[in-house]
Amino acid sequence: MSSSDPAEGPEGARSAEPAAGSPRVPDGPGSSLLDTLRVGIVMLDGRGTVTLWSPKTEDILGWSAAEVIGRDIEEFIEGGAEERREVLVRTHGWRGMMYVRHREGHLVEVEGRASLLRDTDGNPFVLANIVEASRLRAVEHDLAALDALFASSPLGIALFDTEKRFVRFNEALVRLNRSAGEQMLGRTVADVLPAGMADEILRVQSTVLETGRSVVDMVTSAPDGKGARSVSYSRLTDPCGEVLGVSCTVMDITERLEALNKVEAARGRLALLDQVGVALGDLLDVRAVAQALASALVPQFADYAVVQLRGEVVRGGDLPSPVIPTGTPVHQAGVAARYSGERVDRLLRIGAETVFRPGSFLGRVLASGEALLAASPKDIRGAARTGDPRVDALLDLGIHSLLAVPLRARGTVLGLLLVSRSGERESYDRDDLALGLELADRAGTSLDNARLYAREREGALMLQRSLLPQHIPEPPGVQVASRYVPGASGTEVGGDWFDVIALPGGRVAFVVGDVMGHGLHSAVTMGRLRTAVRTLAGLDLRPDELLARVSDLGDDLSPAGDPLMATCLYAVYEPAPTAAGDRRGLLTLARAGHVPPLLVVREPSDDGGPEVCRTRTLDLPPGMPLGVGPQTAGPGGFEAVELEVDEGSVLVLYTDGLVELRGEDISEGIERLRSLLSGPCPGEARRTACGGIQETCNAMIASLRRSGQEPASGETPMTEDDVALLVARLGGLPPGTAASWSFDTGSYAVRRAREAVRATLASWQLHAVQDTAELLVSELVTNALRYAHGPIGVRLVRDVPRPSGAGVSVLTVEVSDPLHEPPRERAVSTEQEGGRGIQLVASGSHRWGTRHGPSGKTVWFELVLP
Repeated sequence: MSSSDPAEGPEGARSAEPAAGSPRVPDGPGSSLLDTLRVGIVMLDGRGTVTLWSPKTEDILGWSAAEVIGRDIEEFIEGGAEERREVLVRTHGWRGMMYVRHREGHLVEVEGRASLLRDTDGNPFVLANIVEASRLRAVEHDLAALDALFASSPLGIALFDTEKRFVRFNEALVRLNRSAGEQMLGRTVADVLPAGMADEILRVQSTVLETGRSVVDMVTSAPDGKGARSVSYSRLTDPCGEVLGVSCTVMDITERLEALNKVEAARGRLALLDQVGVALGDLLDVRAVAQALASALVPQFADYAVVQLRGEVVRGGDLPSPVIPTGTPVHQAGVAARYSGERVDRLLRIGAETVFRPGSFLGRVLASGEALLAASPKDIRGAARTGDPRVDALLDLGIHSLLAVPLRARGTVLGLLLVSRSGERESYDRDDLALGLELADRAGTSLDNARLYAREREGALMLQRSLLPQHIPEPPGVQVASRYVPGASGTEVGGDWFDVIALPGGRVAFVVGDVMGHGLHSAVTMGRLRTAVRTLAGLDLRPDELLARVSDLGDDLSPAGDPLMATCLYAVYEPAPTAAGDRRGLLTLARAGHVPPLLVVREPSDDGGPEVCRTRTLDLPPGMPLGVGPQTAGPGGFEAVELEVDEGSVLVLYTDGLVELRGEDISEGIERLRSLLSGPCPGEARRTACGGIQETCNAMIASLRRSGQEPASGETPMTEDDVALLVARLGGLPPGTAASWSFDTGSYAVRRAREAVRATLASWQLHAVQDTAELLVSELVTNALRYAHGPIGVRLVRDVPRPSGAGVSVLTVEVSDPLHEPPRERAVSTEQEGGRGIQLVASGSHRWGTRHGPSGKTVWFELVLP
């Protein structure tokens, strides 16, 4: 056979030329199966002479009718003539294979059929037809293959006519439809399938018949609803294009869908684990972890979710036992529900405390640490204590299955995860239980980390607070308020601190500092620094000298010998002298790399209206942080600045956590704080630092909320860094608590000093210390007259009466002279006449000391008042 170019089929599909031996379908109108087979007709007379030779015969053998008619047929057939003639005479018919010579000389195998007939006159003739054997075998093979396909294919196969009636189907389709085969032939799917399914299939068949567009892999359920089917439909046409009907193939895909569903379920479980991990990953609060867990499970995994924890977990305490004994109360720390309502709100209430009685299934889960799966309401009732009202409440919500999984960490039960499903959702199975256990393990680790975080943070904060002042002294004439706000950097507490130190003579020192870094290392360093500053403050050093000495200690103050890095500001306030009309005190400050302090003063308004509070930044030499740079006082090191301040002025000391925001220059924060403290004086629209200093502290701390987390009601806002805040209203000594004199260096200076002291103490009703004070003053004035050349100052300061238990009251006596060299206590023999003045002062006073000023020194001592 010759071949031709392949032709383009419908929708671009290419159909190839049939292989050798396959029947060729003629193109063009009128094509039919007979054209495909090419049946040739030959008529012979009684002697075997050809009388008729059809055109199809010409096509098959190549001989024209003119060439063959009148010739003996045996001339063209290769052998077997006698046998064929004998069978034809005997049976009046013959059928068999034979080889006929083609006009071109080769032999053509054909199948012949011959019949011996007689005409009306009784004369015999033979009518025969021949079919090309190769084409006939191809058609036979096709039919055999079709029969085999119907018989052996595991797919259900059906053929429908144009009326959508079953014409042919195989046994596999009968099994898939679970119907009787004899009930299908000649009927439509409406007669053998459920109504809803049949209507859909009939619509599809009609569409395929009308459009010729095939429908492939349409997924439907099985007729009985148990399983799934993949159905495909195609239109049947004959070679002439006439529509014959619809073909259908049906495949059982139940197992495939189940496998896909399992894969999707596994993918969903992995996605849920990932979501829960993300939701819990950065949380370090037990309640937040519990709520995030419950919210992450609804509605993807459950309709209702509850996280119940033992009290030690919620409070951050230690866990006494690996399991929770029956009867131990648990707290609902996290709840989530897909549906809302009064009953749901009553059952799922945050903070509710529950005690599970012996025999209840949740009590057994907590006590044993073993998970529980209840896949049906019957299982729920069977696992519960008889008459348990909680079970009735669950079933009233439509809950039909639940999982109760213990939340564990490091072998200890922390609480319970309870999830449930209601309505039409599938019940929990063993795979869901495995997922619940995995979720509980991950959540248990997060909860325990949050518990440990809360415990460690509380311990760190307790240590830090213990190193801060426990009681703020209240020196006469000075009001002090303070605040400390821990940062939100976990257990890594900071090294911010403040202190107020009462100094002799009614003076007071204010300290604020910040150790670089966070953690217990910083807290310990802070405690050592605070101790060093308080110790050196007792020596009455100037602020710059004190900072130099602290910095000189350097690494000795830092644990493990690590380099010291800290900022500090030290200020000493000396109240205004008692001279009439003088209401200005002396403020001496020095800083070591610390943020500058603020001073709030009351001044007349520019428009002549009521007074206003104005805030200015005290411009002090910045200095280097402690432990860095020059460790000296004076030029090149720390420098002190003296300021005269009016009584009623407010000094504000703080650490950088109050004014520093990420992405903002610290000067902007200082300016923002300065604006907050300025404005109309009390009695006007705003309350400022000129009002109550406690309110001032509250206002400054409240300003932190704008950039930090909103705290819960009654809680202090958390900041990125620790904040230490110290606010002091600077006033004068109360009337009748101080007196001072200045004496020339004449011969009568000692006597006049004794007389002034005696008269003043008598007026103060301090007769008990009068004699001692006169004696010690005379010794110090005598020493000043002997070594100094200049005026000698004497000053008395007595404590304001304090509440019972607030400490001892003392009388401070100060003697000043222009000589800078301090007196020294010496050992004096009995033969020496002098040198016993300082010994006498040391033995007769409560304590004594020397401080230096710009114009000399001051020797002071204290006497305890009765």
